[in-house]
Amino acid sequence: MARVAIVTGGTRGIGEAISIALRDMGIKVAANYAGNEERAREFSERTGIASYKWDVADFEACQEGVRKVEADLGPADVLVNNAGITRDGTIRKMDRRQWDEVIDVNLGGCFNMAKAVFDGMSARKYGRIVNIASNTVMAGTPNMAAYVAAKGGVWGFTRALASEVGASGITVNAVAPGLTASDGVLASPHAEAFDFVQSLQAIPRRGEPADIAPTVAFLCSEEAGWVTGQMVVVDGGHTRH
Repeated sequence: MARVAIVTGGTRGIGEAISIALRDMGIKVAANYAGNEERAREFSERTGIASYKWDVADFEACQEGVRKVEADLGPADVLVNNAGITRDGTIRKMDRRQWDEVIDVNLGGCFNMAKAVFDGMSARKYGRIVNIASNTVMAGTPNMAAYVAAKGGVWGFTRALASEVGASGITVNAVAPGLTASDGVLASPHAEAFDFVQSLQAIPRRGEPADIAPTVAFLCSEEAGWVTGQMVVVDGGHTRH
């Protein structure tokens, strides 16, 4: 029986690349989205991947969304927490609403979705959870305090959750991309940073969503069963450890 994966933010950018990579592994994929229904419809028609709309910051919506996916496709074996937003700005200009939005989606969404799939994974003694963090956690990128704090929380949550659920046959890992040429980034002021970032990388070219997906796919695979509690940085050698 084919495994079933849920990819949040899975119809665009890095999430789309991950959804396609998992599909190509023979996994049945449910791509979550929160925004543009027309875009999600186009994605599903083009890829053959089912798309489901809910807000990962809404705890009850996550519970209902997972129930719907499992009714359609079967029990969720794999969760990729990719959905994320940013509200850039200095701490002087940022208000509490902007801070809360970023924390609720980027970090709260990981908790909400993990809660929604945990009981089923635990009962079946199998699960793969991959949380998308960011290399900004190491860089302390300025003017992104809420985003960096949220992604740092994702890394901490990954380690803690891995410790809790390993005995249930569930692995939990994080992948930290660097600046990546997703459509969202290319439409933002961050697009202006590519030349500078490339000059810092060991591999001096622009990162693409397809560069991130293979690492995520491996961590979602059966073969990655002895890897847990880790954060893999995928940024062309921008940060080196």
